Amino acid sequence: MSIRIRAAACAAAALLVAGCSAGTDPAGPAPAPPSRGDAKAPDDSGLPQALVSQRPDWQRCEAPRGGESPGSAWRCASVRVPLDYADPDGETIPVALIRKEALDKGERIGSLLFDFGGPGASGVDILPRAAAEYGSLNRRYDLVGFDPRGVQRSAGVVCRDDEELAAAEARVDLTPDTPAEEAAYLKDGADFGAGCARRSGKVIPHTTTTNTARDMDLVRRVLGDDKLHYFGISYGTQLGGVYAHLFPKSVGRTVLDAVVDPTADSVGHARNQTIGFQRALDNYLKSTDADPKSGTDRIVRLLGRLDRDPLPVGERKLTEGLALTGIAVTLYGQGNWPLLTSALREAENGNGAELLSLADSYNDRDATGHYSTQSHSQRAISCADSSTRPTAAQAKALVPEFRALSPVFGAFLAWDTAGWCANWPVAGESATPGASAPGAGPILVVGTTGDPATPYEGAERMAKALGPGVGILVTNKGEGHGAYGESACVTQTVDAYLLDGKVPAYGTTCG
Repeated sequence: MSIRIRAAACAAAALLVAGCSAGTDPAGPAPAPPSRGDAKAPDDSGLPQALVSQRPDWQRCEAPRGGESPGSAWRCASVRVPLDYADPDGETIPVALIRKEALDKGERIGSLLFDFGGPGASGVDILPRAAAEYGSLNRRYDLVGFDPRGVQRSAGVVCRDDEELAAAEARVDLTPDTPAEEAAYLKDGADFGAGCARRSGKVIPHTTTTNTARDMDLVRRVLGDDKLHYFGISYGTQLGGVYAHLFPKSVGRTVLDAVVDPTADSVGHARNQTIGFQRALDNYLKSTDADPKSGTDRIVRLLGRLDRDPLPVGERKLTEGLALTGIAVTLYGQGNWPLLTSALREAENGNGAELLSLADSYNDRDATGHYSTQSHSQRAISCADSSTRPTAAQAKALVPEFRALSPVFGAFLAWDTAGWCANWPVAGESATPGASAPGAGPILVVGTTGDPATPYEGAERMAKALGPGVGILVTNKGEGHGAYGESACVTQTVDAYLLDGKVPAYGTTCG
């Protein structure tokens, strides 16, 4: 299985060790049906009145698989949305929601919708676990999380079972060196897509970010908000940019943190991440008083040994690909760096257990061998979005350039450009997403200089793409993927904007 380095909100060490999701299955609360009404009487958006007038049936939330119930302050519901917006009177699917109501009803601003990235992250699972970080916002906002279409409870995409995922993880070389390894790598990508088509063929043509943005606007209306107040992290920034592009007049107070570059196609994203992860790795090595070049060379030697001879860990093995994944996940937050130091030292001494555990946390594999479906949703969304389909020859030609940018991550990410959507059964929508939003209100665009997964330059490009007076760039001089809750200055700036409408000056810098 090709494992793309996710742009996901996994910066905190506690979240990393626990995994970035609760490992839930696509099942969830039964969707509430639309309110009764004339389904043939569309409103001015072209949607049937029965969809626009539905009211969520808020109920106590069920505990996710392997997890605990979020507690009595949270309520869950679902909203029906068109499977295909070209046929709004046709089949519908549920979009699962979770909500914690504003504490100060007299000062309530409205709903604040969150997307935590991935793509494929479950907001229904993540928001309650992360809610303490947003306590100041909960005073005046209803905190609302959702599973985007194709994710878990919202017609979640499923492509493989646990046994198939584990077998591919052990078998497929993510940096193929021989014709046989190259063929196996590309075949695995094609087989993954075929599995998605067999199990979720009705949904995968419609899992685009554009459709999810349309879902968000319907959710806004169903929740009774005149404007969409929104907090997008990582891939959630791409979703926020697309929403602003499609519905500029409905943009409320919006924050985009850890920003995806809207000008980059799939190859451009891979190049950006190659630069970003090597930059973060260099910063980590400097923090240990190691020379970045010699430290990088040391890691390359370890990976080479694992490529030739994976380390046994019980009944499993630490492969080069799993080691790369374990290294990458620690770079999402500076608090994770001590874990990387220990894991590398142990692996060099012949014990791969720590790196394998880190890789499992990233791959959402629990102690029983069960995987969440986030990687399925992530690929379905990414491949539905992107029309760029590099061939094996084109990916292979990128390897020297990418390896020069990062001896550790370069080959991995170069090959990923072809393997990720190899022979995908659905054509992608476009090379790059729309983000221009003339007429929208000011949107805070927060970039961190040491962000590995969504490098800082993407924030500059998003602010420019949104347009003059719309994209308001805020720079965080620091490490990690996401600044809110990590930087006191950024947190104060964002809170002042979301709670009091105070728009900072373009180029405000923290750190």
